[in-house]
Amino acid sequence: VQLQASGGGSVQAGGSLRLSCVASGLTFSLYAMGWFRQAPGLERQFVAAISRSGGITYYTDSVKGRFTISRDNAKNTVYLQVNSLKPEDTAVYYCAAAKFVSYERLFIKSIDYDHWGQGTLVTVST
Repeated sequence: VQLQASGGGSVQAGGSLRLSCVASGLTFSLYAMGWFRQAPGLERQFVAAISRSGGITYYTDSVKGRFTISRDNAKNTVYLQVNSLKPEDTAVYYCAAAKFVSYERLFIKSIDYDHWGQGTLVTVST
């Protein structure tokens, strides 16, 4: 299984980016997906998750209303649209594929994710 994240970059506060993560080596439509981030010196934290059909999404409080997770199962891709960026959003963003379950749900704990991408860096300046 490979997860290839891209779309990070350096933006000013208030700016936007669209992060993408292309998956291979798994039947993408069967897996919930998530985005996590890790800022320098801090632990990896949950950002957003989406169920395998895309029908259920969930966000950490600090990004609600600014970030949107979505997926295109035909393209084996999960997206994270990040708007109204703040300096505290600066981090390496990781996409991850959750463990398989036979029903529609999502996961917010990193321990429930089996496969991780390499990360894409988002830097937000004032």
